[in-house]
Amino acid sequence: MAAKNKIAILGSGNWGSTVARIAGGNAARHSNLFDAEVRIWVYEEVVNGRKLTEIINTEHENVKYLPGKKLPENVVACPEPQEAAAGANILIFVLPHQFVKGLCAKLVGHLRKDAFAVSLIKGVDFDEGGVVLISEVIRKQLGVPCAVLMGANVANEIAEEQFSEATIGYRDEQHAQLLKHVFQTHYFRIAGAPDVAGVEICGALKNIVALAAGFCDGMGLGNNTKAAVIRLGLVEMIRFAKHYLENVRDATFLQSCGVADLITTCYGGRNRRCAEVFARSQGAKTFEDIEQEVLNGQKLQGTLTAKDVHAIIKRDGLLERFRLFTSVYEIAFCGKPVASLLEDLGKQELNMNGDIS
Repeated sequence: MAAKNKIAILGSGNWGSTVARIAGGNAARHSNLFDAEVRIWVYEEVVNGRKLTEIINTEHENVKYLPGKKLPENVVACPEPQEAAAGANILIFVLPHQFVKGLCAKLVGHLRKDAFAVSLIKGVDFDEGGVVLISEVIRKQLGVPCAVLMGANVANEIAEEQFSEATIGYRDEQHAQLLKHVFQTHYFRIAGAPDVAGVEICGALKNIVALAAGFCDGMGLGNNTKAAVIRLGLVEMIRFAKHYLENVRDATFLQSCGVADLITTCYGGRNRRCAEVFARSQGAKTFEDIEQEVLNGQKLQGTLTAKDVHAIIKRDGLLERFRLFTSVYEIAFCGKPVASLLEDLGKQELNMNGDIS
């Protein structure tokens, strides 16, 4: 008899804990499809004198990253990733992208033969060849298929069970259908797109645009300016995706992973919030200071992505084609004043199709 599908969640921050609430509930609800126990790897920390795994397993709450929201009792916290992944064939990756390679190295040789992964990580990696998708890092290091799930997903709002959507980017439709049962609820609706690269790159690049939106908020600018920045950012997202990735679908940018996630992040995400603090400080605070001050142990992805994107477009002589991305980088890392964002964008000429010349 074939083993039941078993879910492991690799990462336990704000979003990982929210996903654990959903996946734990669905595993118990769909007992014909899933083993009831869902394990979650928790980076061990001491909170109020107790280990975080102990708190989660006794009080069924991640008191540090998702306080006030109970986790299903079938969600079991594990301090080691190998323990969390043991016996699982559905691996949900939801941790900062800079830690993925190290985590995968620990999992090699510890997975079921039928295992596959899904990445909820909104970041990308880069090497001398160009863009490296996190799903590709996972696929190559572990030798397993890897889908992605991205969308307009502010974790605290989903934990409050406010209506939201997400997009599964997939290559294997059967895996996508099973993942839909893992994630979908009456308040969290799942659509699909056979476009892993397009879905994933949206989740990474929108964080750079969110920094620009936060700069606007920090300068006290209005909705007209912010809307223009968001639209120009979307143009650059599409341009970057089409230039560096193959077979990206235009329709992907109209899904939750695209324009919806961009809008949400530019109004409510951590990158926008931190960029606003940066702008209001007028350079007195670094992003490292702000991350520690504002994010309670979570990591800021937009600045890392901005640095990596800048390196590749500078190498390829494309800085003028990506003025918003370039301006965000120069403000964040080169000491340029925040107001230079609008000066840089104002130099662009729009053609009669509304695109950037």
